Amino acid sequence: MTMTDERHNEKMQKKQAAHEKIMANKTQEKGLLIVHTGKGKGKTSAALGMVTRAIGHGMKVGVVQFVKGAWETGEKKVFDAFPDVIEFKAMGEGFTWDTQDRARDIAVAREAWEEVKRMIADPAYRMVLADELNIVLRYDYLPLDEVMAVLTAKPADKHVIVTGRNAPEALIEAADLVTEMTMVKHPFRSGVKAQPGIEY
Repeated sequence: MTMTDERHNEKMQKKQAAHEKIMANKTQEKGLLIVHTGKGKGKTSAALGMVTRAIGHGMKVGVVQFVKGAWETGEKKVFDAFPDVIEFKAMGEGFTWDTQDRARDIAVAREAWEEVKRMIADPAYRMVLADELNIVLRYDYLPLDEVMAVLTAKPADKHVIVTGRNAPEALIEAADLVTEMTMVKHPFRSGVKAQPGIEY
């Protein structure tokens, strides 16, 4: 063993000991309120990765999409093949600039929110994803106070994930885990359109 290998092994042993010390007092289990926000791509993709993990652990999952129901996504096609473990509801009608009907947008948001509330209240679901709920909140399609009351009173063992740009400060404060996606570079800015398998 070279001197470099010995130093590396010593360093890794110290890191391992430090990690084990940190992990020794991490014994609590609870359902998390998780927020994926920011201007960068990947908020829904990361949330759906968690959904896949949960399904892999035998958990039943509910997914409600507030915006993306206007187009057929690859993930919906995949998850629809597993109706015993996931209920996937794409309930949106597109972005508000597509519909140009605020009253209709509010009604659709309310219908989707009722589904999220049902799933949160149902003990069969261990995880619920409210995809693009932050967009709905940004446009005041649902009262923030009502949404926060439901999210903060969720069952203690239930994971709830909320995605979308511009997460309200109250949601960020209440969440257990917040990730902000930062856009560094995006092909859309170079004239590349949204593509199957990447954006949807």
